[in-house]
Amino acid sequence: MEANKDIVEPLFEKVAQYCKTSFALIKLQSLSKTADVSSTMFSRLLLIIVLSMFALTLNIAIALWLGDVLGKNYYGFLIVASFYALIAIVLYLIHPIIKARINRIIITEMLT
Repeated sequence: MEANKDIVEPLFEKVAQYCKTSFALIKLQSLSKTADVSSTMFSRLLLIIVLSMFALTLNIAIALWLGDVLGKNYYGFLIVASFYALIAIVLYLIHPIIKARINRIIITEMLT
């Protein structure tokens, strides 16, 4: 009986150590994935902010130019606003498709 105890005890210690090591590995892998996804999202957010500032300036310039062409400044702004209203309606209609694709991308990134 004592011989079985001598064999089983080291086995339990090795299993406990294996579990601790596996848990630590899973934590490190999840931390790596989280850091990767977070850094990607942050860099893309920064890019979006810069591009938004460019687009805002460009849209004001286009609206002023259209206003000069049409004779009244507010005509240019109305045309640009109508264009964005049309884009908003299209995005609202395809929102489920966009959401599903983003979910799929995030899940794929986290699992690979």
